[in-house]
Amino acid sequence: MPTTNRKKQKQGRDAAVQGTNDSSVVSKVSAAAQGYFQDVFLQHFVCKAARRAPLINRGYYVRWRAVDHCVRRFLQVTENCPKRQILSLGAGFDSLYFRLHADKALDRAVVFEVDFPDVARRKAALIASDGTLKAAMDSSLPPPTGPVCVCSGQYRLLGVDVREESRVEEALGAAGLDWAAPTLVLSEVVLTYMETQRSDAVISWAAKLLPQSLFVIYEQIHPHDPFGRIMQDHFVKLNSTLHALRLYPDAAAQRRRLLDKGWERCVCLDMNEFYLGLVSEEERGSVESLEPFDEYEEWHQKCSHYFVLTASRGSLMAPALLTQAAVSPLPTVCPSWGPTVLSVRATPVCVEGLGMASSSVSPGRVLLTGGCSRGGRGPVSWILLRGHGGWRSIRGGPSEDLGVRLHHTATSAPGGGVVVYGGRSSPLSPSRGVFRVNLDPPDPPEDSDAVNLCVERLDCSGDPPALRWRHAAAVVSHRGKDFLFVFGGKNESEAVLGDGCFLCLDQQHWTEIPVEGAAPDARHSHSACSYRGGVVVFGGLDRRGVPLGDTAVLRPTDEGFSWERIELQPPPVPRYSHSAHVIGEKLVVVGGVWLRSDGVPGAVVIDLATRSSVEFSLDTTSVPWPLMLHSFCSELTDSEEPELLLIGGGGNCFSFGTHFNVQPVTVDLRPVLG
Repeated sequence: MPTTNRKKQKQGRDAAVQGTNDSSVVSKVSAAAQGYFQDVFLQHFVCKAARRAPLINRGYYVRWRAVDHCVRRFLQVTENCPKRQILSLGAGFDSLYFRLHADKALDRAVVFEVDFPDVARRKAALIASDGTLKAAMDSSLPPPTGPVCVCSGQYRLLGVDVREESRVEEALGAAGLDWAAPTLVLSEVVLTYMETQRSDAVISWAAKLLPQSLFVIYEQIHPHDPFGRIMQDHFVKLNSTLHALRLYPDAAAQRRRLLDKGWERCVCLDMNEFYLGLVSEEERGSVESLEPFDEYEEWHQKCSHYFVLTASRGSLMAPALLTQAAVSPLPTVCPSWGPTVLSVRATPVCVEGLGMASSSVSPGRVLLTGGCSRGGRGPVSWILLRGHGGWRSIRGGPSEDLGVRLHHTATSAPGGGVVVYGGRSSPLSPSRGVFRVNLDPPDPPEDSDAVNLCVERLDCSGDPPALRWRHAAAVVSHRGKDFLFVFGGKNESEAVLGDGCFLCLDQQHWTEIPVEGAAPDARHSHSACSYRGGVVVFGGLDRRGVPLGDTAVLRPTDEGFSWERIELQPPPVPRYSHSAHVIGEKLVVVGGVWLRSDGVPGAVVIDLATRSSVEFSLDTTSVPWPLMLHSFCSELTDSEEPELLLIGGGGNCFSFGTHFNVQPVTVDLRPVLG
């Protein structure tokens, strides 16, 4: 390739990386404006503010919180030192210096920032033209010379390409960096944009020249699971490839990297571990109450794909390292893995949606209600029909009476029809009413072009439960009558619900039935399946926002029901937003979210008779898109070969775009059922 073309490509990549600074600072301003953290200086670096979605605000909050935690800890550890320094690599429009200066936290400290010359000159111009920012500088600033764009008593801004170590070393030395003084080196989503050889050299260079130092890194990990693939593709499209992920794909590899490059100690946490382990419960509660929020799956996946790392050199810096939580918020599980993988294949049907509910109405006939898709949210229903040529989909209508609803339940009633309950149209608007839906005709032929839905709103008497979504529902039997049992969920005022409610389907009456034993912990996004006249409940997300891996059975008794906790050995991987079905004495659980990315759930088979569990991986190589198994629904098919039909699913992948599973897939259950 001609030298001119290579230079143009490099300039294009550099410009794209610089563009990530502009997007990042707007998102930080949004989070600060909504009260996630206090920073009155960021707004001065933005021409036009924009309010981001709650998920983006939370993501930038936890990023800001992690860096701030590390910086404050460094300043605390070095408070008695005669001199200390912060060196921010690729600082962009970060406001760190201005915040620390306003807090009077920079006693005997100097902040050095290094970034591309264009970025540094833009930042210097903003500082010079803004009274608030300029007030944080010395009254008489010396004229900038060479790469130094701003030179104040406690602040130096340098325009140098971080990849050019010799020039950076020369410029920092000329700007007054003391190589022997305790120094915090900060890299906030910077190194990963460099070719790995160059970023490795920066890490080695800092270890060599700074004998008393703390390196803080915040960036991405786990590129190979569905979320990671979407994340990588996003940055490739922006011409900002995440180079470090190829050689350093996880926290363990990043830790080895720092130790191999000359750092003496290293602690690396993903952001789920940081948030749950090092942010107080009080602060988490405050943050989680700032905005309506119902994107738990995407939040946890975002946090499992970013890390914060601290590495130290010198005995003085060891106490500044991140600390592991005294008690890990995430239980350590050692599941038993089956010897085979389960085959997953796409079906030739185009149906997508998040938060839908499904119900099998007859063999080879599946009703889908609610959810949202690329076309938005609406009272749309679909029917999946299986014929000799496989599955196909047709619209069911009219379904306006059901309204817009997500995260509801659709339960096949013993007397026919499907009972639709709960859900929400937004995190502030729960869906109301209980509906019975029947198909007309009840068993449409496989070549049908349309199917009518008969939607009846049930006029239920009794004391109805609180409105909710992300609950679970199943049919139970008591004294010869069938009841819809609704357990758990959440609503706009309760983060989790722990009540169980009974709706008599014949009398359409909410009924109190005696229930003995300790009920499972309050939860949402769990599963509940009919089992021996009662219900088996598995998983979910608890009040702390931690996935559960417990199993409980509601068993019928002479007087009513009784809860029994089932202790499984070995315990399964905790998860939520999964799907489950009872087949004989086995509970088959598929998909869901677990907070460790290396533990992305596949399927677990729980033997309720032997109280054991076996995990199985899913072979998705034949599926031509990232298969995200949360916010989906599933049905057991009635084919000769036992299989699950997984429908919909996906999610809003932070700022990387929304992903939908574009077609249903089947999971072959023969290896687990024999």
